[in-house]
Amino acid sequence: MDLDLKGRNAIVTGGTRGIGRAIAEQLAGEGCNVALCARQKPAIDEIVATLAGTGVKSWGGVVDVADTGALRAWVAQAAETLGGLDIFVANVSALAQAMDDESWRRSLEIDIMGTVAGVEAAIPLLERSKAGAIVVVGTTGAIEIAGPPRPYASAKAALVPYVKALARNLAAKNIRANMVSPGNVYFKGGVWNVVEETNPAVFQTMLARNPMGRMGTPAEVANAVVFLASPRASFITGTNLIIDGALTQRVQF
Repeated sequence: MDLDLKGRNAIVTGGTRGIGRAIAEQLAGEGCNVALCARQKPAIDEIVATLAGTGVKSWGGVVDVADTGALRAWVAQAAETLGGLDIFVANVSALAQAMDDESWRRSLEIDIMGTVAGVEAAIPLLERSKAGAIVVVGTTGAIEIAGPPRPYASAKAALVPYVKALARNLAAKNIRANMVSPGNVYFKGGVWNVVEETNPAVFQTMLARNPMGRMGTPAEVANAVVFLASPRASFITGTNLIIDGALTQRVQF
């Protein structure tokens, strides 16, 4: 299926590894120009060169999304560099698991305020697009409890009504807003790879909870994000798409 993304312009936060990188690569593979940000310049330079090799315009910047002023400025600069903005993907997360003040603070600053600041900076730019789209990467931890309380899950849960409200309020401006919530996603260097190496028993327990007998991949999540960001999903807005291989047991009404 042609997703009608060729020549469109996208921003992806946290686009150098895992799900964010897979999203950036798939967007570029569809002919979409991509700007991305992260905190490590060598990683940014590497992925920007990789994307440019596919024939699209690519650009990157060193940004800590907790610095909302810097993030807003970077979004504007990225859109100007690309020549406009059609898609904004909020992917960055603090992934905070510990129940301490610093973990809660980073979750609030990065997962919530970093997402809100990026989206709010993107909206005026998306208003100029004929097919504006916002996609926020969430987690199944926001909709079903597994294990002890975690700042990560609570912070992501706060974004679910935010995205729904965006969809309702931006529909008249032809901007769609959706959320994609992955279950367990495995990749080298990722959270579950670290657990696998440091606590094999816990890893095997979590792996066994997956009815499909495996965890998901970044590419499988990116497939959904890129589709929702594309004009082919033109009447889909306000949804929270669960991508978990039947891990969660709640019924989606």
